[in-house]
Amino acid sequence: MRQVSLREFRTRGSKALGNVPQGETVLLAGQQGPAFFLVPVLGDVALEDRELRRAMARASLWQYARLAEQYPITDEEIDQEIDAVRTARLARQKNRQS
Repeated sequence: MRQVSLREFRTRGSKALGNVPQGETVLLAGQQGPAFFLVPVLGDVALEDRELRRAMARASLWQYARLAEQYPITDEEIDQEIDAVRTARLARQKNRQS
């Protein structure tokens, strides 16, 4: 995987990618670290899109799993929150019907 600075990519555009072999993923990095991946699309675009979305979903789940570990909550607390939301929703529905 090649790395290109965001600044270089912004100023030179596609010329900044000139040395990258066809089909290779590029990491665009800014001053604060990695920012974006440029992923080549080869073959079936729909299949590539599904795979990319699947990878993004997995990354998001891992991020939220790590966040959840920082704020542990019991099953009882979860049930209480669900009951509170359901109660509020029912109250809104009754107000609309009135």
